[in-house]
Amino acid sequence: MSPTFRAFKVRNFRLYATGAIISNTGTWMQRVAQDWLVLELTHSGTALGIVTGLQFLPALLISPYAGLIADRFPKRRVLTVTQLAMGTVALVLGTLAVTGLVQAWHVFALAFVFGIGTAFDAPTRQSFVVEMVGKDDLSNAVGLNSASFNAARLIGPGLAGLLIAWIGTGPVIMINGFSYAAVILSLYLMRPDELHTPKMAGREKGMIRDGMRYLWRRPDLMMVLVAVFFAGTFGLNFQMTSALMATSAFGKGAGEYGILGSILAIGSLAGALLAARRVRTRGRLVIGAALAFGAMDIASGLMPSYLSFAAVLPLVGFTALTMLTAANATMQLGIEPTMRGRVMALYMTVLMGGTPIGSPFIGWVGQEFGARWSLIVGGGLTMLGVTGSVLYFSRRQGLAIRPRLLPRPRLEVFPQTELLADKAAVGVAPRVA
Repeated sequence: MSPTFRAFKVRNFRLYATGAIISNTGTWMQRVAQDWLVLELTHSGTALGIVTGLQFLPALLISPYAGLIADRFPKRRVLTVTQLAMGTVALVLGTLAVTGLVQAWHVFALAFVFGIGTAFDAPTRQSFVVEMVGKDDLSNAVGLNSASFNAARLIGPGLAGLLIAWIGTGPVIMINGFSYAAVILSLYLMRPDELHTPKMAGREKGMIRDGMRYLWRRPDLMMVLVAVFFAGTFGLNFQMTSALMATSAFGKGAGEYGILGSILAIGSLAGALLAARRVRTRGRLVIGAALAFGAMDIASGLMPSYLSFAAVLPLVGFTALTMLTAANATMQLGIEPTMRGRVMALYMTVLMGGTPIGSPFIGWVGQEFGARWSLIVGGGLTMLGVTGSVLYFSRRQGLAIRPRLLPRPRLEVFPQTELLADKAAVGVAPRVA
């Protein structure tokens, strides 16, 4: 099997990846449909930012406790419950939209409830990957998991845009509700005896604080966390910024908005497949990719037309995915197994928990100053935050971050007679002018 796909030799991971790509396609369809529904109901970029923020607010509030659940209970069972919960929420929202009863506050409330399910699901899912494949294939599995997610991202938004124009937002959201059955079935069909299940953490006081103290003593991991926080808070708002650019800057409809999501996924998928080939990752890759992502975000905001904006999106997706897969693998490979659930919960808190702060702010910037500024400001704040993280944590506890200088090239000139003699010695005939 190709090194790029070596984690697929594990049956449990194959099952999980199959279910995940079906469910993730539905998820991306709902994201587009939900955003379009909010714009139809409110015609407000700020409202779009608020609903995105509400969806991620639970990650900020309860992810540390969700990580404790992941460390104390079988992850396969926890994932089954979270998938059922999120599927139910999607079906409720879809039904409200289909019947014409939906109001903006319904979307806000259900986005928050959906976020509760995501807050428990995300750290459990992240730490479950290593249980399926083991540590040796973890980097590959993380890359393939991201490739699956972004293959769905390639299909879902474009398909959603076409279906919204044909049958409306409600049925599209309901399709996502039914798609969760694929993951639930894959979890049911797994062989528990083939999982690399660590010893469950006991029930003790201060377990969440232990996870926080563990991270604080690791400046290398803290640097990654802070970089991811700034990127997640101000830069990773693709749903909202693409919707604002499509409608406000370029005057396009649902179909063109959905296509932007699929184009973005082309770069993300390329980044994920490249990550799957990577045997090991380092913190400097996270930092470099985060800075490049901020720069690409700014560049996309400067594009003058829909086509030029779409042309830059693959680079935005590539740099974002490179940053996220490298950060995920760096965190998981650098922590103790008994801490994995709690630490990954804190990682997901940092990644998604800043969205309730960043999304309303970026949405407000887009509404007050224009859609382009939502990308320019988001990218600029990402680069400033990542740079500050490097400067602070590189000095703390003697953590050294130094640029590597290549040796200066030397140019040596030899007489032509010596050169001809050397060629003759190795059997190369000299050219005759």
